[in-house]
Amino acid sequence: MAEIDFPAEIRALRSTFASIEEVSDVAKIKEDIEELSEMAGVPDLWDDPAEAQKVTSKLSHRQSELERLQTIESRIDDLEVMVELAQDEADAETRAEAVTELESLRKSLSQLEVVTLLSGEYDEREAVVTIRSGAGGVDAADFAEMLLRMYLRWAERHGYPTTVLDTSYAEEAGLKSATFEVKAPYAFGTLVVEAGTHRLVRISPFDNQGRRQTSFAAVEVIPLIAPTDHIDIPDNEIRVDVFRSSGPGGQSVNTTDSAVRLTHLPTGTVVSMQNEKSQLQNRAAAMRVLQSRLLLLKKEQEDAEKKAFAGDVKASWGDQMRSYVLNPYQMVKDLRTEHEVGNTSAVFDGEIDDFIDAGIRWRAHGSVSARK
Repeated sequence: MAEIDFPAEIRALRSTFASIEEVSDVAKIKEDIEELSEMAGVPDLWDDPAEAQKVTSKLSHRQSELERLQTIESRIDDLEVMVELAQDEADAETRAEAVTELESLRKSLSQLEVVTLLSGEYDEREAVVTIRSGAGGVDAADFAEMLLRMYLRWAERHGYPTTVLDTSYAEEAGLKSATFEVKAPYAFGTLVVEAGTHRLVRISPFDNQGRRQTSFAAVEVIPLIAPTDHIDIPDNEIRVDVFRSSGPGGQSVNTTDSAVRLTHLPTGTVVSMQNEKSQLQNRAAAMRVLQSRLLLLKKEQEDAEKKAFAGDVKASWGDQMRSYVLNPYQMVKDLRTEHEVGNTSAVFDGEIDDFIDAGIRWRAHGSVSARK
């Protein structure tokens, strides 16, 4: 094993951290915390619950930002002390700990660097993700279900709460579509780079001749509407349909008409919800997602550049942004960033952080600098 030049490595860590600090604007973070703390301490703050929630949420986020930066800086200081102790006492065990901590710090700084790139208007929002099967028949429906599990496992690995809002099952296997929320700060900014068409190549388990099949699924990511957003939807612009929830293969899982479908008549936007127990709960969840989509549509109309949020995803040939190949070889490759891995099982089990990080860098700096 090559000898590690710890002084040089620590200098590199400090240099990277200094750049992150500069971009993060620590002085501004502290100033915001002081100002927000004063606002949060006003006795009549909660007379306006919406404003109070906005203030306390922003205060909590800014405090977390500062704590994250201070923790990294402290860890770099501790690493330097650890290295000095290991050298002075010729302690192999402490040196091994220093090597482990060095690698951990590199990863933490890389992740922190990516967070500093999440500066879009809606990046700090929670996210609503919709997956739809595309071309490829039953294999596409099965692929959509595989992607749903992949994202839910990714969220679980990070401790991000999720709520599946709607699942529409295909007749033979898999899903026609599924919608879920990821309830974590910056979930939208993180996951929006996953939006697009995903392509699967494999030997179809549904083909009795064992032929190779290519199938597609579309992923849409939108920011969750906040309580302070104002999207007024007149009742006469919404058609409400109720129906019975169903499970795999069309099997009824509900004996009452609790599922709800909202159609926004002026735009043709349709949202269905069936996973809550009552019609009232499903209607509230559907309205929340409908408002989020209409908020995005409104902003897109104001600024054409924001069309990239959801995009025109066809889920077919010539439109894919990532390929998952299981036969004749094993590989997952992002066609925008050119990041690829050979462990397809790990990817489908939620290990997609490297793809997301590369995507965020690609979005911020362009395809050339994101390539590895």
